[in-house]
Amino acid sequence: MLTFALSVSAEEQTPGADKFAQLGQELPTPGETRLASGAPGPEYWQQRADYRINVELDDQHQRIIGNEQITYHNHSPHILKYIWLQLDQNRFRPDADDVITATAPDFEEFPYRGMQNLLSRREFDGGFAISEITGQDGGALAYTINKTMLRVDLHTPLAAGQSLVININWEHNVLDAVAIRSRGGYEYFAEDDNYIYEIAQWYPRVAAYTDFDGWNNKQFLGSGEFTLELGDFEVNITVPADHIVAATGVLQNADEVLSDAQLERFQQANNADKPMFIVTPDEASDNQQDQASDKQTWRFSAENVRDFAFASSRKFIWDAMAVNSGDNSVLAMSFYPNEAEPLWSQYSTEAVVHTIEVYSRFSFDYPYPAAISVNGPIGGMEYPMISFNKPRPYKDKTYWDSRQDPKDHTWERSKYGLISVVIHEVGHNYFPMIVNSDERQWTWMDEGLNTFLQFLAEQEWETEYPSRRGEPKEIVEFMLSDDQVPIMTNSESLLQFGNNAYAKPATALNILRETIVGRELFDFAFREYSQRWKFKRPTPADFFRTLEDASGVDLDWFWRGWFYTTDHVDISLDKVTLHRLDTGNPDIDKPLARQDDQEQPETISQLRNAGQQTRQQRRPQLSDFYSQFDEFAVTPYDYAQYEELLAGVEDRERVQLETDKLFYTVDFTNIGGLVMPLPLQIEYADGELEDLMIPAEIWRRDAQHITKLLITEKTITRIAFDPYLQTGDADVSNNHFPREIQKSRFQLFKQTEEPNPMLRQEPDGWKQDDN
Repeated sequence: MLTFALSVSAEEQTPGADKFAQLGQELPTPGETRLASGAPGPEYWQQRADYRINVELDDQHQRIIGNEQITYHNHSPHILKYIWLQLDQNRFRPDADDVITATAPDFEEFPYRGMQNLLSRREFDGGFAISEITGQDGGALAYTINKTMLRVDLHTPLAAGQSLVININWEHNVLDAVAIRSRGGYEYFAEDDNYIYEIAQWYPRVAAYTDFDGWNNKQFLGSGEFTLELGDFEVNITVPADHIVAATGVLQNADEVLSDAQLERFQQANNADKPMFIVTPDEASDNQQDQASDKQTWRFSAENVRDFAFASSRKFIWDAMAVNSGDNSVLAMSFYPNEAEPLWSQYSTEAVVHTIEVYSRFSFDYPYPAAISVNGPIGGMEYPMISFNKPRPYKDKTYWDSRQDPKDHTWERSKYGLISVVIHEVGHNYFPMIVNSDERQWTWMDEGLNTFLQFLAEQEWETEYPSRRGEPKEIVEFMLSDDQVPIMTNSESLLQFGNNAYAKPATALNILRETIVGRELFDFAFREYSQRWKFKRPTPADFFRTLEDASGVDLDWFWRGWFYTTDHVDISLDKVTLHRLDTGNPDIDKPLARQDDQEQPETISQLRNAGQQTRQQRRPQLSDFYSQFDEFAVTPYDYAQYEELLAGVEDRERVQLETDKLFYTVDFTNIGGLVMPLPLQIEYADGELEDLMIPAEIWRRDAQHITKLLITEKTITRIAFDPYLQTGDADVSNNHFPREIQKSRFQLFKQTEEPNPMLRQEPDGWKQDDN
């Protein structure tokens, strides 16, 4: 059993100091706005924007026409001469920077979907058409459109603590989201001549103005998502009278837009403990047969949200159930066409509820009254209280479970693909809809944190859930790749976007929780961060500082390695050496020396010469004292030497000479560059296994090579580094001493030939057997 362990290191100061240097100039200087603890300070402020919007969906021409009134509240201590707004639909103009700066695709392997997107982007007439911008008095306001940004110039500068009103009239086409990769658009069903609309980034939205960045008016190029101000929304959505609408917020006029039966079910659903239909599959089928010519308006109200999205279709089935989050009652809902069955009625709303239950436990109670999952053309996209999720079965109603074939294209046709995307997109309500981080600058702050919680929620869904991100072993391939940049890179410059912004930070947090900080301390710190920055706008420094402040663990070395570099984990367990103390007692030392000598391997010559008669054996007169001398036999001289030794030591030193402890030195080399803890498993000769966790600080003086001393009472037969795959180590072949045989499998294939030109001339000649 391991009784004591200490480190043996070469120099007092060797090349480990840089790895453990505190994050100084990398982080902004704290102050009274943002404290050194990572918490908002007494002078923290953030802006606010409230919206009143009227919008009409033109189902004949796939177009929306709207007007909005923005009430902007200047809570900053600054005077503002103009207001910046985002015009995200301008990204879809043919002359948009997103189009012009796009690099050429890989034509060696170019999918049909890629070609469709390429050509459709050139043809689609996208972008806002703004007809008028006025102030509260109705007078025109000067404005300038700079690609995806709009600057409104104020007649009078807006003083600190003051508010103003801006009115905007606008319209734009809705794109075909099946043809053009986007976060919103429509899906057309030729069989019944109907559409599903998922409408997002659809109105001019006030850009964020912050203490750390001023106006966030960075152009939208497609990857870096959104940074918005919180506010209240009153939205009136006019659609064909037979449409069903799902939207951010609470429906205000259900008695006007639902049938009596649907209204009764809607009211019952607020107390339902399992999903129940508000619009049934039969009603949805009947509804899509005839297209109404009249219109009706759905009215929604949402408080303290940063955005608003909606979906509309006559094809929607609608189911719902209630879930409590703390003292809050939440209506979990799903909207989907019959084409989404049988997956959606079984799993979607249940996944919404599961997300709220798990995420709330790790962060804060879900504060909104609704949480919605909508099936349509958008692969997965999140907005306050509503998410768009694409996975649905094939037309024959079959689907994958994704364990057998976890490829991306089948993931969208799988059970777990649906459950995972619902968890992920509904989870975004917490990050960044409520913990309102800057997506345009730091994608990982919402995607990474959300993917981490998604992994925890998936693992609570069922045993051995096939999570694609979160486990350290799954990040190895990416961390070994060449085309990568640090996590802290701006969103628009990321390479391998999904791995960089989703998988790597999620894995890093999982490693912190399971290996470095521990579940109890990590969960407390993560919850503290979530609650500190609920309905506020954190930066990476606030996250880093809060986790250290609340856990009491110095993690600067971890943030530096995982978030600021592209190093990977590859730690080699190079060598194990047994060091045994010579006690000076010949009755102990001589037998051990004899044993060591007998354990020495024989050379090939010694083996082959065994049994041959030597000259000395044939002629005994050649023998002398040394011919029979036993160097391991105890002699009177040995006893005298031992007595002399004992006479020269004190009693406490004599006790040390009598120890029966075994001393093992274990050599490690850091090949990958990332310093990490050393989780070890030690196996003893009697079969006992012992786990030992050595903190990462063992590398603090030398980040390349260290030697660890293990003092044991029993013989060690085997040592394994990272036996539970908890560090993301890239090469497990060097994780054991002695080394283990590495296993692999291979397949045979039969070579085939293309038919020659003569065979190609014959009818079906190319089908002939090549024999």
